[in-house]
Amino acid sequence: MKRILLPAASLALALAALPAAASGDAENGKALFYTCTGCHGIEDYKNAYPTYRVPKVGGQNEAYLVAALAAYKKGERKHPTMQAQAESFSDQEIADIAAYLSSVKKQK
Repeated sequence: MKRILLPAASLALALAALPAAASGDAENGKALFYTCTGCHGIEDYKNAYPTYRVPKVGGQNEAYLVAALAAYKKGERKHPTMQAQAESFSDQEIADIAAYLSSVKKQK
């Protein structure tokens, strides 16, 4: 029994020590996302070079959006435009954008 309780207690203490995730402000996120609509808000938009379809991000999972933008910000996901955009946002602004996008109707 002790073998089970010790790892469980350790995990509980570790989780309690983690900082709380920032709560996003969807209204501020909407304002911040305005500059992103040039790519992510145009139906069937394709980048000219290299050619690829730009994803619609409205309606995506909030945690996924935060993780994706944070990865661009850290350079863990590679895309020059997205990395430059993400680097310009604070962690709170990323949370705000994710809160807004997750609240809108899923785009096709």
